[in-house]
This record gives sequence, structure tokens and C-alpha cells, in this order.
Amino acid sequence: MSVTMQVQGAIALITLDRPEALNALDLDALRALRGHLEEVRDRREIRTAIISGAGERAFCVGADLKSTRASTASYAEALFLDKEPAADAGLYIRLMDLSDLDLRKPLIAAVNGHCLGGGLELALQCDLRIASANASFGLPEAVVGSIPAVSGLHRLLKAVPPAHAMQMALTGQRIDAAQAQAIGLVSEVAQTPAALLERALELAERIALAAPLAIQALQSLARQTAHLSDADAQRLAELYWGVLRDTEDRLEGRTAFAEKRPPHYKGR
Repeated sequence: MSVTMQVQGAIALITLDRPEALNALDLDALRALRGHLEEVRDRREIRTAIISGAGERAFCVGADLKSTRASTASYAEALFLDKEPAADAGLYIRLMDLSDLDLRKPLIAAVNGHCLGGGLELALQCDLRIASANASFGLPEAVVGSIPAVSGLHRLLKAVPPAHAMQMALTGQRIDAAQAQAIGLVSEVAQTPAALLERALELAERIALAAPLAIQALQSLARQTAHLSDADAQRLAELYWGVLRDTEDRLEGRTAFAEKRPPHYKGR
């Protein structure tokens, strides 16, 4: 399988498993990845997922240009097709945009090795990003006459200060894990691949122990308030707070706090 998934309790570990191709994503891998993420979305017992790359050389180097299917269809023909036929007609970047999956469960990118082009665009779609010391990050598309086509520049500009984002995009140069942490592209750096996976699992376990509805509300607020004024963001925050106020989980959280015990959340 080009992409595998293992479920450990409430955590799904999704692995891009094409180390011989630096975990580049061909159409089969993209469809497998999306299938696993749909399963994460639809299985209530899964509360968070980690995405990692097999081997020690790469997290993902983006689309597999050697294997993406050639097509005689023009861009105009592909443009008006639905996602799947458009991908077969050469517009494979649509499968790399995960926003249509409406995934309301946190994704953690555990980045080991190269994270380039579409690989970085995949990591930027995750809620948390941590890296091993040997990781490198870049958007090299301009060097080969293209641009990041899966909102890579847009998401990078939101993730790090604009000067750093534009320097990466305009020059195509890579940055290492220490630089990525310094500018806020990743939150932590682990010294070894084993330590990286261990830390990713620790973070996933902490998220899985939190109230699922509260986690979903936080994700919704993060996505929906970035462009709002403070006043409008406050109105939306108040709305979600009100939605959660009388849930079983919030009552359980307050009771557990009073009784000095760990809470047991059910997502209700």
C-alpha cells in the first residue's frame, strides 16, 4: 500500500509509504490518503491523526511528476470536471487540497527529512507541525517555472511572517528544522526520527483526552475567525461557548475538576 493507516486507541497513524520515491504522491497515493482521512473523519472513536513519511529521507516531496497520469485534455476541459475525473485529466492538484473533506479532527504532521513543494502544502494543512532535526522545508516551484498550486503560498503566509514566506517562495531555497522552528513553521524539533514519532504520539494522546466537541469548536474558530474583526470573532466565540455550555462533556469536565480526577469525555 502506498499509504497505510494504523489505529491505536483514539489515534490514527497515517504513513506515506513510498520511501523509494521520497514519499511523493501519485494518484493512487492521493486517493489512498484521502480515503484514510475520510475514515478518520467518520469514525467517532478516532479523535486525532498523525501524518508521517516512511523512511528517514523524506516526509513528502510533493506530487510524483513521473507517475502522475499524462492527459490529452486541455486545462479548460479539466477545469470544469468534478474532482476525480479532473485528476484523471491532469488536474491532480485538486486531490491534494483536503479542505473539501471537512475534517473536524486535528491532524499532526510529523516531518522527518525533506518536506518540499506539495509535501509542505500537505503539512501546512495540518493543525500541528513538529519536525526531526534532519527535516528541511521548501517551496521550490518557482525555480522550475511553476507556483505552489495547493494554496501553498497562502497558507505559508498565514503560518509564518510574510518576509520569511516570500523569501522561501521567491528563491525556492530550503530551510532546516532549526530555522523552521525559529519562524514558527513547526512548534517543536526532536533530535531523532524515533523521538519525533514518540512526541507526535504524546501530543495526539493529549488531544485525544480533551473533550471532542471542544476540540472541534476550537478548530472551527481557528478557520472561521482569521479574517474577522475582533468584534465579529468575539460573537462567534460566544456562540460556540454557548453551544458547549450545557453539553455532557462540559458538565463532566467541571465535575471532574471539583472531584480532582481525570475527566471521561464522550463527545456529547
